Amino acid sequence: MESANETWVKALGELQTQVSRANFNTWLKNSHGVSFQNGVFVVGTPSAFVAEWLTKRLHSLVKKTLTHVLDTETEVEFVVRGKTTPSPRKQLQSSLADGGTITRSRTDPLTARCTFDTFIVGSCNRLAYATALEIAENASSTFNPLYIYGSTGQGKTHLLQAIGHAARMNGREVLYTTAERFTDDFVLSVKQKRVEEFSARFRSLSLLLFDDIQFLASKRQTLQCFYHIFDELHQNGCQIALTGDSHPRDIHMLGEKLRSRIESGMVASIQPPEFETRLSFLETKGTEFDTPIPPDALGLLAEEVRGNMRQLEGALVYLTAHTRLTGDTISTQSVHNLLTSISSSNGDFRTILQAVSDSFDVSMEDLLSTKRDKKTAFARQVAMYILRTETGCSFSAIGHELGNRNHATVMHGYRKVSDEISENHKLARQIGRIHDLLSSEKQL
Repeated sequence: MESANETWVKALGELQTQVSRANFNTWLKNSHGVSFQNGVFVVGTPSAFVAEWLTKRLHSLVKKTLTHVLDTETEVEFVVRGKTTPSPRKQLQSSLADGGTITRSRTDPLTARCTFDTFIVGSCNRLAYATALEIAENASSTFNPLYIYGSTGQGKTHLLQAIGHAARMNGREVLYTTAERFTDDFVLSVKQKRVEEFSARFRSLSLLLFDDIQFLASKRQTLQCFYHIFDELHQNGCQIALTGDSHPRDIHMLGEKLRSRIESGMVASIQPPEFETRLSFLETKGTEFDTPIPPDALGLLAEEVRGNMRQLEGALVYLTAHTRLTGDTISTQSVHNLLTSISSSNGDFRTILQAVSDSFDVSMEDLLSTKRDKKTAFARQVAMYILRTETGCSFSAIGHELGNRNHATVMHGYRKVSDEISENHKLARQIGRIHDLLSSEKQL
């Protein structure tokens, strides 16, 4: 009778023709057959994350394949039982936290769902995705360091953690941390007079993933420590990938040396998602819910919610939860109701309208009224533009707040101002001052 591993090799041969090459190499290639007893086939995987992913995503396919190979009804179970045991050095431990240890569970919390397979690729992020995939698969990539930047909720952290998951599958020493965690650990090491020990724990890495570097900009001592770690790792051939909320040159107080090092590598931006990417994201997320979502409802969500992926997912979760509670079916009308409720709870609307009112010398009452003189109508269109860019709310929601104007009217106003600011520099500066005012008020 053949061994469990021999049986699994045959099953892998069939599975290789049924899944994508990327999925096979990432999730199945390093697995092996452990045992087959009482109708249960046990598959060994190199990590708990891989076992969990296979259980959730490929359980039925693997079960069907094994049943065919063994010619008997077979259940399958995925366990953590790698062929090699990680060495103590791979735990990346040091005695810095609360007199105990800082382990990967605290400084390196990769989220299970943040993989390349679950990342939606579009023209807004294709370069960042391609370079991230390259450094995950190639230990000697020329993209070193890689710096990915963009506004919140666009997928920077997702890509960074996807690199970590894929690189670990290839046996590389990986550490993911955020600038905030790095700062906390560094401050603790200074208090305990163990800075050298803190720095030493990074030296064995082949890949450092560092999230939200802008957080270090005003922390001189922490920034200096990070630069020395960065410099040493880079000289030793360690791949470094970082994220930030803006281009390195726009992060004030980052430090000329560090900025220069970052810009010497690959700098890739993630832009707000275009309609096709938003729709693809919603379609993919929609399959995770048991509630049927009509294509026209998904299309309306994709058209109206333009802020970022996080807002899209939040709208989808709210919509499906509301539907389950009320028993109603999802429709374009329920989407309209959701978008309206989101806008009505948004306290920024009145602040924005007041800022436009002051800048264009048009009263709030007139902005919300039916007055259509040239001055009032244009100020109202500017308000539509700024409400859209500042809040990311739908055209329908903005129209509701601006005197129950319809979707088409708001869309026209937004596009008119958007087109004009590229030609009218005076208007662009005026709108820029409003944005600056709103940003400063948020920080108070």
